[in-house]
Amino acid sequence: MLAAMTDNPDTRATIALAPGRQKRADGGHPWIYSNEVVMDAAAKALPPGGLVTVRKPDGKALGVAIFNSHPLVSARLLSRDATNRIDRRFFVRMLQRALAPREKLFATPHYRLVHAEADGLPGLVVDRFGDAVVCQFNTAGMARLEAEVLAALDEVLAPTIVVLRNDSSARLAEGLPIETRVVKGELAGPVELIEHGVKFVADLAGGQKTGWFYDQRDNRRFAAVLAKGGRVLDLYTYAGGFAVAAAVAGAAEVIGIDRSEPALGLAAEAASRNGVTARCSFRRAEAFAELERLALAGERFDTVIADPPAFIKSKKDHAGGLRAYRKLARMATALVAKGGTLVIASCSHNAEPAEFADAVRRGIADADRSGRILRSSGADADHPVHPALPESAYLKAQTIVID
Repeated sequence: MLAAMTDNPDTRATIALAPGRQKRADGGHPWIYSNEVVMDAAAKALPPGGLVTVRKPDGKALGVAIFNSHPLVSARLLSRDATNRIDRRFFVRMLQRALAPREKLFATPHYRLVHAEADGLPGLVVDRFGDAVVCQFNTAGMARLEAEVLAALDEVLAPTIVVLRNDSSARLAEGLPIETRVVKGELAGPVELIEHGVKFVADLAGGQKTGWFYDQRDNRRFAAVLAKGGRVLDLYTYAGGFAVAAAVAGAAEVIGIDRSEPALGLAAEAASRNGVTARCSFRRAEAFAELERLALAGERFDTVIADPPAFIKSKKDHAGGLRAYRKLARMATALVAKGGTLVIASCSHNAEPAEFADAVRRGIADADRSGRILRSSGADADHPVHPALPESAYLKAQTIVID
């Protein structure tokens, strides 16, 4: 953990925007790139993740930010009021601000509470699982503010368990170590969460990301309605989100595929907790190999769901990733019964929505099928989008009737 810091707006370090390079920030963008900063010796000497007052070329204050001279995104704005003191009280206000709409939207305390820049807290993710919370501190600045954030969480939510899943690759660019720590309470095993009345279990310490993917909540609900009475194949099922929701909604048979044995165990436990074990089966396999095997066996499904991990993790993966989405769409479509449904998603923020849609369209055509798009959607409402940061609208999903 980086050394904690205290903030005094009167003595805070200052960085300046280069002449002619303030347009993006003036337009509301929360990021300031290294080539937009006067990166002199004084700026380079500032400790990674320190708080700075950002000034425009004319000397006027733009706001207060966390600053790291090393990565491409050097400054991330916390407030456009440079007189704000960044301390526990600041984070209490921001957490209360984030909490207010979520308490209205969700019947149970299971949701993403903080979605980084979109909730005004760049580099911070907080997922809530009832009395347990999982935090990710993905920037050096937020890592330095860990003590203040955790104290504010105690004041606003009073969780009994707090887990830090500081294992995101984003930390490497910030010069931060990879770690997982339980900093409050005792985590005895997976915890239960509820979505639209369906019970699931999440592994907060060892599961993917924070242990659960709340972003797909509404897409799971939508797919489950269409799956009623039919046969369902859920690829990349992870902990059974789409699969168990479909079974609870009345699917006749559900098969979940994943290559992680621990994840399949969570999925089976969710099926048991909802009384749908008899209609669910989960097996370990690689998705593309299983699609090929099922096609050769002549299998058909009324609903095929394909929610893979990111195929495009960086710009260098762009062309190959789009080809992979096209291949996935082709192979999945081939298994959809006439009049059935394909649900396919991408969490790659490097894939533009139009590019993903085109890859899916081409894949359906490659399977010599046609389709009707019922819905193009993104993440649920606990994953808000920053108006000036399209990267925060990373999730893309299409629900398509295959003819």
